Amino acid sequence: MMRTIRCTARAKVWQQLAAIEGQDVARCTIERNMRQMGLAGASRGKAFKVTTTPAPVAERPLDLVARNFTATRPNQLWVADLTFITTWRGFVYAALVIDVFSRRIVGWRVSNSLRTDLALDALEQALFDRPDDLHGLVHHSDRGTQYLSFGYTTRLLEAGIAPSVGSCGDSYDNALAESVIGLYKTELMYRRGPWKTLEHVEFATLEWVHWFNTRRLLEPIGYLPPAEYERRYYQDANAA
Repeated sequence: MMRTIRCTARAKVWQQLAAIEGQDVARCTIERNMRQMGLAGASRGKAFKVTTTPAPVAERPLDLVARNFTATRPNQLWVADLTFITTWRGFVYAALVIDVFSRRIVGWRVSNSLRTDLALDALEQALFDRPDDLHGLVHHSDRGTQYLSFGYTTRLLEAGIAPSVGSCGDSYDNALAESVIGLYKTELMYRRGPWKTLEHVEFATLEWVHWFNTRRLLEPIGYLPPAEYERRYYQDANAA
C-alpha cells in the first residue's frame, strides 16, 4: 500500500515540476529525495458520520446520470455532496458543488449545522461563479433531504437546472463528488488538524479550494489544474 502511495505521489510531483514549473527532473531522483526526506503521499482516512438522511422515494427526481460521471464541456453536469469535520467545539459540515468536466469546485459552504441552507448556500455560490451558459445543465446529488428539499429543488428549477438523484442508494451513486470530498479531507482536514472552530475550518477551506482549482494536478484531466483545463477548453473552442 505504501509503495502505491509513493508511486502516485512521485508521479504528481514529477508532473508538477515538468508541466507547471518547467524543471526536467528524473522520477527516480524525485523518489530518492522524497524517501530521504521522509515524504509520502497522504492516505485517505476512514472516519464516518451520517450527513444525509434519505428522503421518501416519492419525492425523488429521476436519476439522469446513472453513474456516468462524464461531461464534454463546463456547466454540463454538476455534482454536490456534504461531509463533516471534527472540531474542538463539535462537528462542522461542508458542502461542495463540483463541475464534472474539469473537477472544478464551483461552490462551497461551511456551517455548524446540517440545515438545508448549507447546501443551498453552496449552490448559490456556484450560480454566482457560473452565471452564464447553464442551458442543459444537470445537477446530481445523493438522496439527502438537504438536496431534495422544496427550497433547493425550487432554486434549481428557477435557474433552469435539471435535478438528478442517485437511484441505487450507495456511494457509487455520487462517486465523483465523494472522490473530491475525499481529497478535501485527506489533503486538508486530516493533515492540518486538529481544528478549533468553524472559522478555522472556513478560512482553511477557502485557501484549499483556491489551491485545488488553480494548482492541484488531477490525473483524469491530464495532470492539469481544473482552471487550466477549462482555460484550454475555451481557448480551443474560440479558435475553432
